[in-house]
Amino acid sequence: MQLDMFREIIVDNFAGGGGASTGIEMATGLSVDIAINHDPAAIAMHKLNHPDTEHYCESVWDVDPVEAVRGRKVGLAWFSPDCTHHSKAKGGQPVKQEIRGLAWIAVKWALAVKPRVIMLENVEEFKDWGPIEGGKPVKEMRGVTFNSFVKALESLGYKVEFRALTACDYGAPTIRKRFFMIARCDGKPITWPEPTHGDPQSPAVHIGKLKPWRAASEIIDWSIGAPSIFERKTPLVKNTLKRIERGLERFVVKNPEPFMVPDVHKAAFLISYYTEQSEKEVRGLSLDSPLHTITAGGNRFGLVTAFLTKYYGQSTAQGLSEPLHTITTKDRFALTAIKTNGYQITDIGLRMLQPHELFAGQGFPKDYLHPGTKSEQIKRVGNSVPPPFADALVRANLPEMSVENSRYKVPVAN
Repeated sequence: MQLDMFREIIVDNFAGGGGASTGIEMATGLSVDIAINHDPAAIAMHKLNHPDTEHYCESVWDVDPVEAVRGRKVGLAWFSPDCTHHSKAKGGQPVKQEIRGLAWIAVKWALAVKPRVIMLENVEEFKDWGPIEGGKPVKEMRGVTFNSFVKALESLGYKVEFRALTACDYGAPTIRKRFFMIARCDGKPITWPEPTHGDPQSPAVHIGKLKPWRAASEIIDWSIGAPSIFERKTPLVKNTLKRIERGLERFVVKNPEPFMVPDVHKAAFLISYYTEQSEKEVRGLSLDSPLHTITAGGNRFGLVTAFLTKYYGQSTAQGLSEPLHTITTKDRFALTAIKTNGYQITDIGLRMLQPHELFAGQGFPKDYLHPGTKSEQIKRVGNSVPPPFADALVRANLPEMSVENSRYKVPVAN
């Protein structure tokens, strides 16, 4: 491989399946030059989508920055260290200091090859990084290690800023919120990208200053359908039925404007899984009152409304007209479809969201490849950086490396 010694290169540490790399390519039009990750499955996915990248399938600590860059200047070094041992989602489980300490690799790179710009992504609780005792963070020393980390970068000549950003504000159809740190040593100001999308009800959207947030409905593959919960070989457990009931109550029965499956998708959606032999009334969920806000119209298939049933967090469901809630590393979202005849519920369909829908929800391009088992794919997408984050941050801080068009286009509504 012939090296361009004059072009600044880009390095993606903790590259995973390629979320940050994809966003960087959206901005620059080029694959990242170096990607590092210890997980062979993650590197395999990255190689499939970024074949021009030089890959290191090993621990970030085992890669010598000087040897890896081979004399080239580093324009951007991206770091997404494991967030699980910082996240509040870890609950009361023990945390490991060696995992929490992975972020120090950024200081190693700063010492060794001094990247012009460093970007780091993690959960918001990363700011609370401090010592642990007996597997538990010491509350009185919350943030002490984080402050030392920042000071270490500053001592090497970097200006450091950080803040939390939300993916739906930059064009991804998910509310995923993440902590970002930008450090640069070239004397140029750190720039935080302005949101491109906003609440559909906000004045900024009404006057056209911002585009409306992309909705979860955009990422649904309606051709798959949703099999009836009343025709399952194994009945749903009581807790799942309760989740469905609460979702029905909130998003259908008491909602003056329930989400309707678009007419263009409805026929295929119904033909796939709904039987049309008889109109059975569903009364098993104590929701047998007429749906006064829905009229049958002239559609012979009946009306189909839908929402998502959630299997994590405080809420049990979410609407399809809002961005998808945060995607996790496990199967946690189910499309729930409600068929009515205009007055009564006649069937309820349920299926889990598929990996290609979740990748779309995270803001990946439609043609992004994600091999492996379903659980492996969901783990990859749950751990990924929404590409629009990286795209926006790179364009704001490295305009000289950015292009108007690239192989990966920023996803748009269907």
